[in-house]
Amino acid sequence: RTTMKSLRFISAEAFVSNTEFARKSLSAVAHDLFPLLFKASYLLEQGEVIHDLVENWPLFDFNMGKLLGATLDYQEDLSHRTCSVCLESCLTGLRDYVLNQSSPYMKKLRVVDLTGIKDVEVQFCKCKKTMGRWARTQLLSKLCSELLVYLQQAQCNPGTFEISINVLIDLFVTERNYELVVQALLKKCSCPLKICCVAFRSDNLALQKFFYIIKLTDPSSLRKLEIVHNVHLEMEHLEMLFNSIHFPLLMSLTLPARTFNVQRFTATDEQMLANIGEKMGEITQLTELSMSFSILTGRIQKLLSPLKTPLKMLDVSNCSLNHADMAFLANSFHANHLEALDLSGHDIPELYPSTFFKLLSHCSLVLRSLTLEDCNIQDTHVNMLILGLSPCQKLEEFKFIGNPLSSQALKHLFTFLCELPMLKNVEFPVPRDCYPIGITYPIDDASLCRYDHQKYERVAEELNLILLQANREDVKASTPLFGSYDAAVQETNNELGAYLIKSFKETLEKFTTSFNKMS
Repeated sequence: RTTMKSLRFISAEAFVSNTEFARKSLSAVAHDLFPLLFKASYLLEQGEVIHDLVENWPLFDFNMGKLLGATLDYQEDLSHRTCSVCLESCLTGLRDYVLNQSSPYMKKLRVVDLTGIKDVEVQFCKCKKTMGRWARTQLLSKLCSELLVYLQQAQCNPGTFEISINVLIDLFVTERNYELVVQALLKKCSCPLKICCVAFRSDNLALQKFFYIIKLTDPSSLRKLEIVHNVHLEMEHLEMLFNSIHFPLLMSLTLPARTFNVQRFTATDEQMLANIGEKMGEITQLTELSMSFSILTGRIQKLLSPLKTPLKMLDVSNCSLNHADMAFLANSFHANHLEALDLSGHDIPELYPSTFFKLLSHCSLVLRSLTLEDCNIQDTHVNMLILGLSPCQKLEEFKFIGNPLSSQALKHLFTFLCELPMLKNVEFPVPRDCYPIGITYPIDDASLCRYDHQKYERVAEELNLILLQANREDVKASTPLFGSYDAAVQETNNELGAYLIKSFKETLEKFTTSFNKMS
């Protein structure tokens, strides 16, 4: 699919494609043409031109999302291109903007917004090398520290120290880049480039370090907080976090697995849970909450009823919810506002079919994403599911991996899915009849790939044909057996893998020591 370009954009491409000429001629370019030239350079991956454009940026703000988004001159949105060449050129250009004393332009730049960059699975840039959120965090922190060292050592123009640029970024911190980010945040006051954290993701980090760095990020400006995987945050730590830090603008909160476990609750724990609920109620902007893989049986009301703003996104996958929890969700004021809902890991047809469909009917007018993985949805439930999904005319994404459905039931379901006008993404299970007879659900990891691959390919082709015949080529259908693509996990999987091996080794050593003592 080709996107139309205006004559202005074609001219801009011609101008920037000659690197040497473009760099020499920048001083004669009108201010209002810089955004156009930037997008053209980004499309053509002209790193040196990008660097010089940013180094001489003549405007008050530099917003990556707007600069790369759809424009009248070129409709294509390039904000999902996390091209390493382009992004590194942007950030080094920003550093040199501060240092360049001979630029013909007055230094007006006050705000740089890097939050509009989207990390996606498929990259279209020629270099095929991406710079993800972790690497952007790393590079910006490194450049800020280097800039300070240089300013302290070199004879700089006094005006350089008056430059103050807020750089809005989504930080991603792990053990490996922790020290570098901490140094950059500690010296924020003295540095002309001031890191302003809009969203913060923490993974593979000791709890003590997490508590230290989160205070440095200026939590009063934080919109999104993700504490995931290898941060061992439990309920008492969460209460401590909310008691010691205020998050007035927080809109989205993700908590790691096993933050809550009601199976070992005491009266003190019940009070602690109530306190956490009240503290979350004080965060008036909170509309997205993810608490997957915690055990919350019978406690959803206690946790969510104090919230004053309706949730738009709720992930309670694998949280062992009971009928009372589902009844609360179905009847709560959140139900009419839920745009994204994940109830994976619950036996919906067996435990609370009618309550679930009541919840679905309440959110049907706004629901955009529904995830029902490993929910024991069988062939006999498909007609009921179709009935429940019919009013969900805004549904864009439906994920139902891990359900024991036959290829025949999937074809029936796909025929219906073609009728949902906004649908873009479907994640469907390997049909039950592709696995050996007697397979039990949920399927364990060892058996997950032991299916008839040729038969699966035939069924997948038939399902895609159903979409094709209904003129729904716009719908992407896939079976990601080990979960959907996660850019953050993909970028740091080597570090996380090393951490898991280390943890396993330590556990093994402890076991061996204990065993030897017993012997």
